[in-house]
Amino acid sequence: MLYRKVPKNGDELSILGYGCMRFPGRGQSINQKLAESQMMSAIDRGVNYLDTAFPYHSGKSEPFVGKVIANNGIRNQVKIATKLPHWSVKSLEEMNKTLDTQLQRLQTDRIDYYLIHGIDGKTWARAKRKGVFEFMDTALKSGKVVNMGFSYHGNTEDFSSIVDEYDWTFCQIQYNYLDIENQAGQAGLKYAASKDMAVMIMEPLRGGNLARTPPPEVKKIWNQAETKRTPVEWSLRWIWNHPEVTVVLSGMNDQEQVDENLSIASEAIDGSLSEVETKLVEKAADTFRDVMKVGCTGCQYCMPCEDGVNIPMCFEAYNSYHTFRDKRAKLMYLFMNGGITTGEPTFASQCSKCKKCVKKCPQNLGIPTHLEEVAKDFEGFMNKPMIWLMKKMFRVSSE
Repeated sequence: MLYRKVPKNGDELSILGYGCMRFPGRGQSINQKLAESQMMSAIDRGVNYLDTAFPYHSGKSEPFVGKVIANNGIRNQVKIATKLPHWSVKSLEEMNKTLDTQLQRLQTDRIDYYLIHGIDGKTWARAKRKGVFEFMDTALKSGKVVNMGFSYHGNTEDFSSIVDEYDWTFCQIQYNYLDIENQAGQAGLKYAASKDMAVMIMEPLRGGNLARTPPPEVKKIWNQAETKRTPVEWSLRWIWNHPEVTVVLSGMNDQEQVDENLSIASEAIDGSLSEVETKLVEKAADTFRDVMKVGCTGCQYCMPCEDGVNIPMCFEAYNSYHTFRDKRAKLMYLFMNGGITTGEPTFASQCSKCKKCVKKCPQNLGIPTHLEEVAKDFEGFMNKPMIWLMKKMFRVSSE
């Protein structure tokens, strides 16, 4: 296992982190025997960063992680990361109660790496009104939290502003070779690193889609490489090739995945891909975009939309569903665009066809037409009940 240092505290973290959102099991239940075996297999071979969150597996992930750590006596061997579900708390008092609940669930007296979960510009503003700065300061001073950070799902501009607002130790962003300009993107990665923040990477395989058998056009590109690699290895090595990256999180749920990821993580030092190989990855990314239903790069030049549509997020879900056959995409569309955590829907159907976005788009996409296609595929009479159910599941606060 290779390790990288957290700039602000000197911690040596395994470059592969164990994502605790996709344990083996049926639905949201966890096959505890199998999941513990896989997790301990990774820890015994050097993984020392475990990433969970309050809502993962409908609240079952944190207690399970705590149980595994306690039963195996490995608390001082691993760093625990979990997150504040800011959307479900109404006040500073509720933030403190939530943290205490998480400490009990995890059977520990401290959270090594604590994140404000899944913020963007609007939800961060709301969290500030609820007292998140005082919460973070108090949690750090008490020792209940050792290092403070945030995970992010907004645009690059808001990301930089949030980085500058607090003395963060780390952040967590979505990053892979298709999402160079999407969300925080490469600009965000470099900006955070310039502030001596550790950067944890989520969705390195885009929800597992980049691990699938690629379209024939992409497969031809991988076959041009002198050194043959699996789609997973190309994806992970490309991310680890960036010295700004500290940890890459992987939601492993079978032993084969654990073994493959550990093997890659034992060799993937930054700068280990040749210039020819990095060019090959760029070519593969361009080809993926060519075969997608909508050639959106996630650059966000079309934003903000006057009708409130989150255009890049709509297209990301649409492409995931059609190009990668990702069955989760429709649910993710409702979650991310249904206003579940923000209170403000951003559906494709909100488009008024003003066409201002078309003038801004570097790809010259017929955005209103594509949004109409997204709405036709993803929106229907079940929208309202599904969003209501999700709000109940995530216990979303209305304040």
